[in-house]
Amino acid sequence: MTLTTPVKAPAREGRWRALGLRADVRNLSLLGVLAVLVAVGGLTRPAEFLATSNLQLVLTQASVIGVVTVGMTFVITGGGIDLSVGAIVALASVWATTLATQEFGFAGILFTAVAVGLGCGLVNGVLVAYGGMVPFIATLAMLASARGLALQITDGRTQIVTVPSVLDLGVPDAYVLGIPPLVLVFAAVTAAGWLLLNRTTFGRRTVAVGGNPEAARLAGIDVRRQRLSLYLLSGLCCGIAAFLLVVLAGSGQNTNGNLYELDAIAAAIIGGTLLSGGRGTIVGSVLGVLVFTTITNIFALNNLQSDVQQIAKGAIIVAAVLIQRRTVRDGDG
Repeated sequence: MTLTTPVKAPAREGRWRALGLRADVRNLSLLGVLAVLVAVGGLTRPAEFLATSNLQLVLTQASVIGVVTVGMTFVITGGGIDLSVGAIVALASVWATTLATQEFGFAGILFTAVAVGLGCGLVNGVLVAYGGMVPFIATLAMLASARGLALQITDGRTQIVTVPSVLDLGVPDAYVLGIPPLVLVFAAVTAAGWLLLNRTTFGRRTVAVGGNPEAARLAGIDVRRQRLSLYLLSGLCCGIAAFLLVVLAGSGQNTNGNLYELDAIAAAIIGGTLLSGGRGTIVGSVLGVLVFTTITNIFALNNLQSDVQQIAKGAIIVAAVLIQRRTVRDGDG
C-alpha cells in the first residue's frame, strides 16, 4: 500500500501533461495544414490568392465566424451545444438594421446587435440550466424561432445600412497598418477568450462542469449558473459577430449566418475541443476557422463547385473526430 499510493498523483499529472503535448502537436498539425492550403492557393492562383486584398478578405471573412466559434468553444467545453448561433446572428443583424434602430446611429446599431444576442443567449441558458431541457432541443427551438422572427422583421427584404460611421469601418481607409478593423476585433475577442478559458476561475469551472457536472457540483460549483453564463457568452459573441457582418455586408438579411452553427462546431472540433465536454482550446478553434475559410477561398478562386467543398469539409471533420477519439482513449490508458 505504501509503495503504490504515492504513484497515483504523478501518473495523473503525466497523463494531463501528455494530453497537453498532444494539443500542441494538434495545433502544429493545423498550422501545417494551413501552410499546405496556402501553398495550394499560391500554386493554383498565385496572382489572385497571394494578393494583399485577397488575404485581407480571407481574414475578414474568418473574423465573423471566428467570433461565433469562440463562444461555441466555451459552450462545448462546458458540455453543451448551441445550434442557434447562425439564427441569432441573423436576428441580431436585421434587428440592428431596422430604420428605427439606424436613427440612433453607430451606437444604436452596436447596442441592439449585442442586446439581441445576449437576450437570445439568456433564453437558451435559462431553458438549459434551469428548465432542464436538453441543449440540442432548446437551441434547436431557438434556431427556428429566431429565423422566423428575422423573416418577420424583414418581410424577406434586405435592409440597407445608411449610417456612414458603420459603413466606413469596412473601407480600406479604416485599415490599421493594413489590417481591417474587423480582424482587430476578432483578435481582441480571441485574446479575451483565451485568457478567460485558461487563466481564470471561470475557465476552470467551465472545464470542470463539462468534464463531470456531478463532481463539479460536489466541489461547490453552481453548475446551473455556470451553464447559464456559457450561453450568455455565446449570445454575446453572436451579437458581436452580427455587428461585424453588418459592417462587412452593409446590410441586414434574414438569411445571414446560414450554417454558422455547423461551421463553428466543426472548427472547434478540428481544433481539439472535445465534443463531449471537459476540454477546449481557443487557439485550436481559431486555426480551425482559418483552415475552413482558406478552403472556401481557394475553391472560389478556382471556380470549383460548392458541393466538392462541402465534401472536403466533411472529410476533415470525420478525420478530426477519429483522431480526437484516439487521443482521448490513449490519454485514459
